[in-house]
Amino acid sequence: MMRDRQLFFGLLLILTFVSLHKLCYCDDQTVSCESFDEPFGGSWIVSKNGDYEAYGGIKFENVDASLNQIGLNGDEEGNKRITKTTLVEALKDEREDVIQAWYMDDNQEDQRLPHHKDPKEFLSLDKLAELGVLSWRLDADHYETDEELKKIRESGGYSYMDFCEVCPEKLQNYEEKVKSFFEEHLHTDEEIRYCVAGSGYFDVRDRNEAWIRVWVKKGGMIVFPAGIYHRFTVDSDNYIKAMRLFAGGPVWTPYNRPHDHLPARKEYVDNFVNKAFNASA
Repeated sequence: MMRDRQLFFGLLLILTFVSLHKLCYCDDQTVSCESFDEPFGGSWIVSKNGDYEAYGGIKFENVDASLNQIGLNGDEEGNKRITKTTLVEALKDEREDVIQAWYMDDNQEDQRLPHHKDPKEFLSLDKLAELGVLSWRLDADHYETDEELKKIRESGGYSYMDFCEVCPEKLQNYEEKVKSFFEEHLHTDEEIRYCVAGSGYFDVRDRNEAWIRVWVKKGGMIVFPAGIYHRFTVDSDNYIKAMRLFAGGPVWTPYNRPHDHLPARKEYVDNFVNKAFNASA
């Protein structure tokens, strides 16, 4: 009986891999795991320990807790059979409704295009946070009275606030300004941007110098640490209105790359680049 069971699940994994090349990870505690393309009735079995790893190496921990929240019951062995839609809903990061990140292609055409790789390669916002880039989803329609925004400002000491609108109608020498924003640079203080209307792209480099594009839409708030190289551009809609926050008086001075000698850059590299490489060594 045990031998038959092992053969069955071995065959299941082989068929999934060969036919679809999108195989979910299975360990000793996972009963079975099927493909995103749903060839076997559109469901997975998630192990009772709640670990699940999808194609691309993204690992979701404590899936069990998420599934319990939406009322799924397990079988006699404690496993839960769920559909792709249910799994996506259970694991969804609501910030990704207003902020998305992906690795960019090497095409040098119009900077306002998305510049996805082929195939597309998205990055979770938690992975982005490992580079020091923090993000929130807020209520942009009620930012004046938003308690969550108030808490963020208080915890970060962001006493200064103003707004910046980037569009042809509001910004003199618009095309020149957009090109200048797209120069890779750093600041010696945090850069905090809260999109209250429109959308735009903020690009940062990962630890291997690859470009990551961060699309921020209405309701998305993002904080770049001091010393990180980055750049900005509007998208093809050519409009964004952003709240700018600052701790103390505003200092907007950009230092175009290279400025590796600045203390802010050295601190960033020590905290978010070297430590990560040392930890993985």
